[in-house]
Amino acid sequence: MQTQLSTQYNPKEIEDRWYQFWEENGFFHSVPDPSKEPYVIVIPPPNVTGVLHMGHALNNIIQDILIRWRRMQGYNALWMPGTDHAGIATQNVVERELATKRIKREQLGRERFIEEVWKWKNQYGSTIIKQLKKLGSSCDWSRERFTMDDGLSVAVRETFVRLFEQGLIYKGKYMINWCPRCRTALSDDEVEHEEHEGHLWHIKYPFKDAQHLFLVVATTRPETMLGDVAVAVNPKDERYKEMIGEILTLPILGREMPVIADEFVDPSFGTGAVKVTPAHDPNDFEMGKRHNLPSIVIMQENGVMNELAGDYEGLDRFECRDALIEELKLKKYIEMVTPHKHSVGHCYRCHTVIEPYISDQWFVRMRPLADAAIEATQKKSVTFFPERWEKIYLGWLDHVRDWCISRQIWWGHRIPAWYCQDCAAITVVREAPMKCSKCNSTALKQDKDVLDTWFSSALWPFSTMGWPGQTPELQYYYPTSTLVTDRGIIYFWVARMVMMGLEIMRHVPFSHVYIHGTILDEQGRKMSKSLGNGIDPLVMIDQYGADAVRFSIIVLTTEGQDIKLSESRFEMGRNFTNKLWNAARFIIMNLEEEHPQEITLQPPDYQFEDRWILSRSNATIRACTLYLEQFKFNDAAMEVYDFTWHSFCDWYLELVKARLYRPTNQRDKKVAQTILAKVFNQILHLLHPFIPFITEELWQNLKSKVYENKIGIREDLRSESLMCDVWPRTDERYEDKVSEENMVILQDVIRAIRNIRSKMNIKEKQPLDAIISVSGDNECDLNAHSGLLKLMASIDRLEIGKDLAKPAHSACEVIGKIQAFVPLAGIIDPIVEKERQSKHLKQMEDHLLLVRRKLENKNFAAKAPAHIVAMEQNREKELLEQIFKVKLILNDLG
Repeated sequence: MQTQLSTQYNPKEIEDRWYQFWEENGFFHSVPDPSKEPYVIVIPPPNVTGVLHMGHALNNIIQDILIRWRRMQGYNALWMPGTDHAGIATQNVVERELATKRIKREQLGRERFIEEVWKWKNQYGSTIIKQLKKLGSSCDWSRERFTMDDGLSVAVRETFVRLFEQGLIYKGKYMINWCPRCRTALSDDEVEHEEHEGHLWHIKYPFKDAQHLFLVVATTRPETMLGDVAVAVNPKDERYKEMIGEILTLPILGREMPVIADEFVDPSFGTGAVKVTPAHDPNDFEMGKRHNLPSIVIMQENGVMNELAGDYEGLDRFECRDALIEELKLKKYIEMVTPHKHSVGHCYRCHTVIEPYISDQWFVRMRPLADAAIEATQKKSVTFFPERWEKIYLGWLDHVRDWCISRQIWWGHRIPAWYCQDCAAITVVREAPMKCSKCNSTALKQDKDVLDTWFSSALWPFSTMGWPGQTPELQYYYPTSTLVTDRGIIYFWVARMVMMGLEIMRHVPFSHVYIHGTILDEQGRKMSKSLGNGIDPLVMIDQYGADAVRFSIIVLTTEGQDIKLSESRFEMGRNFTNKLWNAARFIIMNLEEEHPQEITLQPPDYQFEDRWILSRSNATIRACTLYLEQFKFNDAAMEVYDFTWHSFCDWYLELVKARLYRPTNQRDKKVAQTILAKVFNQILHLLHPFIPFITEELWQNLKSKVYENKIGIREDLRSESLMCDVWPRTDERYEDKVSEENMVILQDVIRAIRNIRSKMNIKEKQPLDAIISVSGDNECDLNAHSGLLKLMASIDRLEIGKDLAKPAHSACEVIGKIQAFVPLAGIIDPIVEKERQSKHLKQMEDHLLLVRRKLENKNFAAKAPAHIVAMEQNREKELLEQIFKVKLILNDLG
């Protein structure tokens, strides 16, 4: 399947066509094959609510590069796709949609609401999958999974029951993170902390028996004082030793409560005396358990104060704060208020300030699971790239707390636990029970809560392969090979997958974890709707093409570092794909022959430039492969980019034009055609994982011309598609270090002469005379390559010798032990050129004076933004370099 190459590259003409071709021919599909080694990636399942953003684009480009590369290397490559049901996020989306119709989920009831969510999922849930296809993702779409499909639901229930039976899942009343907006518990990792400019209120708590005396406590959350049951001080704090055991009266409510001693109290914070609210603070909750204090819950689940808040019942918690502060001020209980910056937790989904809350929840006992994960990492069963993320991962595992896995929402995997209405026993089983496991009563009710979305995601590497069934896929593809993900879900997902893989499958789920950076705007800020600084990858694909977007992003991806991105960055990828297209058109046109004849190449057939380009191609194959093995994607891409643009297009194509247009004999022309086709074929193979669409189009056209014109590389072009062809391997026969070293010297000489031409404002095509003087020994025989020098530097007469004198009125460039002289007599008017350069020098020196005055101005240095100062410093440096160069030119002009 190939078409004639148009004069200009238009991605829209080829991308959808080739993707359809790959899909229809089943090239993405993989089946277990014991004769081949598997290479497996499971996609980080995007939320079913999601649309493609730049973070998704980066993540999936990297995965596609790895899969296409390994597939070409001969691995049985499987990229397992799917989407996540995203419990809270999806429920919120559907609730908002229902709200536009003035319907609340409570009006519908649980079953009808879940039906609405499934309808929404079936209508909109595939949006991001279609967008991933536009990017070129070569997933095995026939295996697409969803975290709430039937098979994965069985896996979730099986895991829950197993962990419960082993004592790794338990239920208890504990302090948890509560979102009043979503009305659900959140795990510690689902809470995003932000610095807030708040206040520290110093409140006077009177002593019961001496109301004129007070103990002053400091708090950032005065509304929670309505649930206070004690005031705590450090037992070593001399200020309060005599007060321990005394009884205080809670302002406003009048509740009596003791002064207790606890070493947790920091004497340096506030006044050194802290209020104790076990129901609304995690530290106070633990302190309350140590001292057998009651817990008084003063809020409802929606953050509204309840009847235990006295006259503040019915007020929102923040409304209560404002009203309570006013009453405390009025009754003279506020001693002072000071500014205080502190970290405040927010719900990761709706950004509501979370509330510490005592609630009955289900938990996973994490310590034994975390210890196994730590051991696996220390034994290098799991390796992180870049390596620095391993320390962060292990640090989290060292300090992990039990994982709250129950959520008070409707959309998700319902917890497989049933409560007996007669004896209150809990029955945890895989299928709905007929009777109570303890008393045989049939009066059973299932737990209303659902599991945290990340619970099902933690099973993704093996549940997608058919577990708990012992399927051929599970036995062949598990454990998977590589996980590619963002640093933001190392704790949410990576750690939990490792723990579940070890616990359930007795094997880590993957051996390599690549953590990529975050895409930021060009100012280094996160992209967000509120800032309006996002870049839509689909808009960029429409404007520049998927290949240009892929290549531009991957070139910016430096070993897990964050990426500063602007729309202009995609021009680099577009320019490269245009360059590749034009090179292909030149090559394919020059493979045409009226009476094609096949030849077998022999070593004597190769010209110097042939040996050089074959050796450089060999080195590029080696370097690109090594960089991909090391997950250095930008280095791999730049290696092929530099070779293609500079070595191949800028040099080799120019060198062989004469052999194609004015061949000394037909055999040499055929040699040039063969080397052109061979090296370009290797380039297309190396670039295919990065830019699959254009390389497939060009390869199919190259293949057609090679067969039509009997070019001697037909054995290398037998596959139906480039993506199914073989990754290039290095060939020792083509290694020629001498040719590579000689070419470096020749290129330096040619650039020196071109530099003289540019400095002296001499037209590119005007022939020049040149004298090359070599001092000492030179490993490169320049005389042997005089033809190449004359061709590439547009030299008419060339003299090469040892220690030659510099001619009068000539320009000079020095290249190590070599000097290149270009006589200027008759080429330029030295007087006119000297006048022009002198005028240019005066302008730059004046400009330099202004820049230096600005930099020496103390007010400018102190008040100007740092980037403006840096810009002026760079300008000073550039001007000094330009002035130096112009002075050298004036020296050459006498």
